[in-house]
Amino acid sequence: MAERLDGRQDDAITRAAAALGRGELVVYPTETVYGLGADALDPAAIDRVFDAKHRDRDEPVSLAVPSAAAARDYVTPSEREAEFMAAFLPGPVTVVLERKPIVPDVLTGGRATVGIRVPDHAVAQALLAEFAPITATSANVSGRPSATRPEAVDPELEAAVAVILEAGRTGGAGSTVVDVATDELLREGPEADAIRDWLASH
Repeated sequence: MAERLDGRQDDAITRAAAALGRGELVVYPTETVYGLGADALDPAAIDRVFDAKHRDRDEPVSLAVPSAAAARDYVTPSEREAEFMAAFLPGPVTVVLERKPIVPDVLTGGRATVGIRVPDHAVAQALLAEFAPITATSANVSGRPSATRPEAVDPELEAAVAVILEAGRTGGAGSTVVDVATDELLREGPEADAIRDWLASH
């Protein structure tokens, strides 16, 4: 059973980062929904994410980093994609970009791209300052509702998690997923209209 900690406390962040370093899973708050974090460069840890969520291995998982600049360690954005990231990150947006070889195939389902997330939430940022990159996927069993409160984390998922960083209610809607190269919104959520306007004018 997961250890529930106040995510606003420094020692909680340190303990969560240590769990990630051991290949364990951590639930963390974002400005959208609670996320399920694991070391995004460790195939065994990523496997645990898929197992905990009962997620199809063909469905890619995004990774979270503390800043758009930090994302360049894992992806190769074009000039236009970099401009988009500067405009919308951090924020409730996942940007699909060409990945570098360091990103494991298991994370992306073998795709040449990976979703990049820079959460606009103090607790997520504190965690990413100590350990990054981590997986960025909702903390729920696939097909079940996403958690917007720590007490709403599915008990089945909680059983597979080492730490839950609690920080009250989150925003509610999942991030907007955008492929800037193709001008596609792959999932609509916050700031979708602003993203469409940006794509049309750049």
